[in-house]
Amino acid sequence: MKTIILCGGTGTRLKEETEYKPKPMVYIGNKPIIWHIMKIYAHYGYNEFVLALGYKADYIKEFFLNQKAFTSDFTLQTSNYKAKYYLNSRQDADNFKITFVDTGVNTLIGERILMCKKYIPEDESFMVTYGDGVSDINIGKLVEHHKKKKTTGTITGVHPKSKYGLIQSDNNGLVKKFVEKPILDDWISGGFMIFERKFFDYIRPGEMEHEGLQRLTQEKQLSLFLHEGFWYAIDTYKELEELNKIWNTDNPPWKIW
Repeated sequence: MKTIILCGGTGTRLKEETEYKPKPMVYIGNKPIIWHIMKIYAHYGYNEFVLALGYKADYIKEFFLNQKAFTSDFTLQTSNYKAKYYLNSRQDADNFKITFVDTGVNTLIGERILMCKKYIPEDESFMVTYGDGVSDINIGKLVEHHKKKKTTGTITGVHPKSKYGLIQSDNNGLVKKFVEKPILDDWISGGFMIFERKFFDYIRPGEMEHEGLQRLTQEKQLSLFLHEGFWYAIDTYKELEELNKIWNTDNPPWKIW
């Protein structure tokens, strides 16, 4: 089963980084966040990816095309630039199979997904996620849940983190305590979606993905997989810094590989 990763947005609220690179290429530790996302899926045996590219697409292509040189010893003859790679020297080599699809700079998400249709085999389910969020989600359980529900699509519900500190008070109107940016009880879509191939029939050019999901909802063909664990999406530079701090702890939650 292949996973479409949406990589085409401009990430305007993260302009400190995205002025020079696409959002999925912002670094967590010494690797871009898209690599972290792919490692999550690959841990559960899903290592085939379709990258829906757009803004600064070449940056993502170059990263993966040059991985062989970055991760192995090699001999280079500069007169003709022929290189011999010693692949047995590679350290922790990844096993990804990646299809790169240029879906345009200004294309909306729904149409980006639709443009990947020809790379999804007939009668095969596929997964979709965004290129800016990580989680300790169990992809295997997500797939099992989807098969059990037998719906056209399944989305993952996660608890959002408040962007503001909250105040708790007693019945007399006195402040009891401040709660700094707590995890809320509500549910939002956190990516990590799975669909039957006929979902492509619910998407239209020039639309976001939400319209297609709404059509599934109207036909009672969209299930919800609830994930109570860790989930974090990057939208601002401060959130990028926070995620890097978590990565530098002894046990970052999404590092399940």
